[in-house]
Amino acid sequence: MPERQQLLENNRRWAASMKESDPRFFERLAAQQRPTFLWIGCSDSRVPANVIVGLDPGEIFVHRNVANVVVPSDLNCLSVIQFAVEVLEVRHVIVCGHYGCGGVRAAVDGEPHGLIDHWLRPIQDVHHAHDEELAAIADPAQRLDRLTELHVRQQVLNVARTPIVQDAWARDRSLKVSGWVYRIEDGLLRDLGVTIDRVEQIPAVYRFAPFGGRR
Repeated sequence: MPERQQLLENNRRWAASMKESDPRFFERLAAQQRPTFLWIGCSDSRVPANVIVGLDPGEIFVHRNVANVVVPSDLNCLSVIQFAVEVLEVRHVIVCGHYGCGGVRAAVDGEPHGLIDHWLRPIQDVHHAHDEELAAIADPAQRLDRLTELHVRQQVLNVARTPIVQDAWARDRSLKVSGWVYRIEDGLLRDLGVTIDRVEQIPAVYRFAPFGGRR
């Protein structure tokens, strides 16, 4: 059977099994999308968002890109954030990286990779900002793990710096932005302990009016 056809066959079996276990599953799914969470994660095929957190389709809104980067020039990512926050009214944005990320490794391995090198530049900026801490870590794998964590922390701040999120806070919306990391080897998520849920937690220079930010 051709690989493409195999996927279609897998889909038919999956749909049939879902209907057998829950006859109204697709009926409920089609009625409305009301997720609580927006997940911003890596495109790595080993890190499927709803699977690793045990949620059904429709319960988590997902944006994925190489190395879970959030930059103000990425209209795709910003459009997802705006739709999730303003239309779906999610209450929690989770930026999730993963240990062993090929994008993080490629950002600092000193090798040319083509167009992706431009995309990974923000990871290099994080590395430069924490150069002394990272240089003190002798083990290369542990150094990359730490860079992964620092990168996620920066992306959490990047999400919080968007006018989209700050506008939600200005309207007294309950909205949190948190950073997690996933370890593929054991399937477990780690909360990095970084959560931003109010504008006072971000530097003043990144705040927009009416928060007394730049004019």
